[in-house]
Amino acid sequence: MTVFFAFIAKGVSASGLGMIYETLTKGSSDEAFTEYGLIADQIEYPEDRTWVIYHLNPKARFHDGETINVDDVIFTFNTLIEKGAPFYKSYYGDIVEVKDLGDRRVKFNFREGTTNRELVLITGQFPVLPKHYWEGKDFSKSTLDPPLGSGPYRIKDFKAGKYITYERVKNYWAENHPVNKGSNNFDIVRYDYYRDATVALEAYKAGKYDFREENNSKMWASMYSGKTFDQNLTVREEIPHELPRGMQAFAFNLRKSLFKDRKVREAIGYAFDFEWSNKNLFYGQYKRTDSFFENSELASSGLPSQEELEILEPFRKDLPDEVFTKEFKPPVTDGSGNIRKQLLAASKLLKAAGWEIKDGKRVNSETGEELKFEILLISPAFERIVLPFKKNLERMGIEASVRVVDTSQYVNRIRSFDFDVFVMVIGQSLSPGNEQDNYWSCKAAETSGARNYMGICNPAIDKLIRLVIEAPDRNQLIYSTRALDRALLWGHYLVPHWHINYYRLSYWNKFSRPDITPKYSLGFFTWWVDDAKEKTMLENK
Repeated sequence: MTVFFAFIAKGVSASGLGMIYETLTKGSSDEAFTEYGLIADQIEYPEDRTWVIYHLNPKARFHDGETINVDDVIFTFNTLIEKGAPFYKSYYGDIVEVKDLGDRRVKFNFREGTTNRELVLITGQFPVLPKHYWEGKDFSKSTLDPPLGSGPYRIKDFKAGKYITYERVKNYWAENHPVNKGSNNFDIVRYDYYRDATVALEAYKAGKYDFREENNSKMWASMYSGKTFDQNLTVREEIPHELPRGMQAFAFNLRKSLFKDRKVREAIGYAFDFEWSNKNLFYGQYKRTDSFFENSELASSGLPSQEELEILEPFRKDLPDEVFTKEFKPPVTDGSGNIRKQLLAASKLLKAAGWEIKDGKRVNSETGEELKFEILLISPAFERIVLPFKKNLERMGIEASVRVVDTSQYVNRIRSFDFDVFVMVIGQSLSPGNEQDNYWSCKAAETSGARNYMGICNPAIDKLIRLVIEAPDRNQLIYSTRALDRALLWGHYLVPHWHINYYRLSYWNKFSRPDITPKYSLGFFTWWVDDAKEKTMLENK
């Protein structure tokens, strides 16, 4: 069920909800990690960064006209920690106290001894909720009641599972704030939902909606053509970006006994023939992903540097030898579909792990258990990608079934770790920090609703996460992140997929946008409807 509340681990949040809330500070899409005041108009902190004080902007208002005050900030923080999704408790785990200092000042005290230098910045990132609205309501329950916010837009109307419409707020308190200059140019923003990707594209081409970003390579290569494109009524465009691509992959649930052995996980990876898929399914559009921090300076490459080795050495006993001696690269094929060499390598690994072939099936030599698992999908369109992988697994004697479920069931199963293998997408920023604990730590592996979907639990990785979080400067952050990257890659916790470093966009030709696209986002809300273009488009439509 689609809900209007993004802060608990229930339901599926409606698209665009971030537009109705404001935060103490706001980041920049052109700077790797910088925050500017928004609800807060002043920030102060000591040299040792053991606390931070925010001075609240007296102009800050909720949509009902009530002033945003310190009570709202404290209420929001405590409620998110106590009743929100597990992410908040993990992300803000080093904050031990929030105090009202009077004069519209709120102070966050940090855990004694912490060297997490980004705390003074990330503390300002949570949306401030209205205490007077939420008092008497059950925060832990999902809701379809449009909530009260403070941002540039509010919910105008909706039909659950069909669409949600936002309207621009008149007299929005931060309309002329420097961080919003040139933004929020649309009077109405509507998100439409479609169950089928092809139906959604045909609706777009028929003019049912104005803008879409395409994530299907086949559709991008073969279905963005026709009269409206020929007449320049609709635009097909690729816009480069410098965003870290993170990791998309077939992810294993290590809580399942089948996937406890690293050799088994590595062997399964040989069954995914990326080169064949890229040639025959993806129209050659993709590059293979070989880092959790792809497309950034944080990605590991080649052999570990001296700086990385110094970071990794204390944890040698808990890490595979390859972390120290080899460059990580997923298996490579010639793209012909003949992967006999790869299957032999996989078979050798499986045999070493105690799995043998018996009557054409891969079975455990001690227990007789068959090696079989389910791949969980949310989109039928992904089946064409999974099926060649499935067939190669069958050649290895492994039975892999494929199940497609609806969005609600999918989200609930992933949150409760009720899966064998699924297609995981983990995004990354240019300044990794506390969120890494929620992705890869032992604690998160045991927390339902956390994002350590795979159940990774390795003391070395836990310690590397802390080194990333507590990095004293940018250089040390880069080296620590690359070291963490290597530890994650060589754990073979997943089978890496692919990535591109550009946006695939199509839109009806009525928009204009700034000459410069931000480095780290599309900046769609800096676009605007150009009256002249819209008139021409409508005349020729």
